[in-house]
Amino acid sequence: MAEHQRISPLADELNAILAPSIAGRLLSDLGTRLYFPKGIIAQSAEAKKLGKTANATIGMAVKGGVPCVLTSLKEQVPNLTAPEIVAYAPTAGNDDLRALWLEAIREKNPTLGSTEISLPVLVPGLTAGISYLSDLFLGTDSVLLTGAPAWDNYVLVVEARRNAILRSFPMFAESGFNLAAFREAVMTEAHTGKVRMLLNFPQNPSGYTPTRAETATIVSVIKEAAETGADVMVWCDDAYFGLDYEDDIDPESLFSRLAGLHERVLAVKIDGPTKEDYVWGLRTGFITFGSKGMNAAQYEALIKKLMGAIRSSVSCAATPSQSLMLKAFKDPRNAAEKLALRKMLEERYRVVRRFIDAHEGHPALRALPFNSGYFMSMKCVGVAAEDLRVKLLHEHGIGTVAIDATHLRVAFSSVDAEKLEPVFETIFKVAAEMVAR
Repeated sequence: MAEHQRISPLADELNAILAPSIAGRLLSDLGTRLYFPKGIIAQSAEAKKLGKTANATIGMAVKGGVPCVLTSLKEQVPNLTAPEIVAYAPTAGNDDLRALWLEAIREKNPTLGSTEISLPVLVPGLTAGISYLSDLFLGTDSVLLTGAPAWDNYVLVVEARRNAILRSFPMFAESGFNLAAFREAVMTEAHTGKVRMLLNFPQNPSGYTPTRAETATIVSVIKEAAETGADVMVWCDDAYFGLDYEDDIDPESLFSRLAGLHERVLAVKIDGPTKEDYVWGLRTGFITFGSKGMNAAQYEALIKKLMGAIRSSVSCAATPSQSLMLKAFKDPRNAAEKLALRKMLEERYRVVRRFIDAHEGHPALRALPFNSGYFMSMKCVGVAAEDLRVKLLHEHGIGTVAIDATHLRVAFSSVDAEKLEPVFETIFKVAAEMVAR
């Protein structure tokens, strides 16, 4: 431990619990310092249970035991009570919501079976989840592996905020996942004794999820690395979980294959209702840990450290979002409505799939493999992605995203099905004209 670090006795307690586990071995310097204080929040929680005469702990205006709320606000959400609108939420999230999400994870991922995993911790969006994991597990010069091209926020969080290294391997080889490049990247890091990776399926920006066979090989490589004696941590960014449109895709999260794989493998599931339940702006996500090498006490210690990261940044996530989601999850109409929206997205995928399959050999655009999610991306050959993006926007009114110098992303999720073919015809026509000059 570096001598200049100021370690609280509470952090020391958590570090001692975690020390024998993979989580303890992978903590960053900040991770070792984090703890959840036995201060206002903890004391308020205790008083909420036992303070029958009066609860004079929390900084809220309360009348008759109920938080005060302005009529102008209460009228906007008539089905929520004052506490469900304006009261502070627990640091780790609404307990009932966390329990429901754990139940949903197990239902959607039957391979987990009886594997012991942590109770999900609620965070203010999946990006916040990735940022908190970076706080806990990435120090200066730590390496986090991910596929390229990748979502641009990864490098902002990992390198700009944490001064760590986001090391990419080429995501694709021909028509599928680049298993050889993945194995080389993982085994190279395994020689250092520690492997940290972030895998996002369905992937942003490509819209690709590995096939069942590819998933089996990915799991095999991770186990192989662990068997060399390396600690392997896998962040499963499941933002677009469940949106798979081809039969050969594994419908479960990679997390379900890794949570009980090996004592030296720590899997983390970063997910939430953002895309799964079509509530993008509610900013509600979850972090769940799973490792064959960890017990309940170690999970609880790790959650306390995560709570320390939350408490020291945003304090807690917004209460109304949690209240709304809790009620929505219990609404019997949800399943049918979600299925209808999923079918709508799949219909758009099919339109794009047919167009791409009919336009192979384009002089400027090469579609990356895609089979799921919200997006598809194309490699630009002989034309800069940014130049193409600008021309499409300013001359044709079509908005796309230049992921980097050579890749253009198109979100078919946000374009009505009848508009998709004309949009792609324009993209391909403009790109061909630009490369021909």
